[in-house]
Amino acid sequence: MRYWLMKSEPGDVSIDDLAALPDQTVAWYGVRNYQARNFMRDQMKVGDGVLFYHSNCKGPGIAGIARVGSEAYPDATQFERASKYFDPKATPEQPRWFNVDVQLVKKIALISIGELRKYPELERMRTLQRGNRLSITPLDPAEWKFIVTRLVHS
Repeated sequence: MRYWLMKSEPGDVSIDDLAALPDQTVAWYGVRNYQARNFMRDQMKVGDGVLFYHSNCKGPGIAGIARVGSEAYPDATQFERASKYFDPKATPEQPRWFNVDVQLVKKIALISIGELRKYPELERMRTLQRGNRLSITPLDPAEWKFIVTRLVHS
């Protein structure tokens, strides 16, 4: 089992939006970074743990616990001309972009980025590194355990 931190802008899909969706599941669409795509396509497996992170907002931080709910499959938005995620080089026969379904486990009290930075146990966490802009990053199992056992308060 692997663990991931996945960033979403609350104006696009927030933890509350996820909670309101059928089966509390969303396709993690619109990823247009090759490294993040490769994490989904090549490494994510059903059941992997996910920290749902609100980014690019007034109060960034971990807003929920989720799990990977599907294997990777082609992101349909790459084929939709009206979509901001349209990719003219992608075809159904040779898709370039993939997503996985993410399913809510539970909403939590926000753990801010400032709070995460307080703990030496998390100093190597990719999301906290200077210059990191990836929307999907792997978590070390020790980071996952520290966050969910020490920082998550229902």
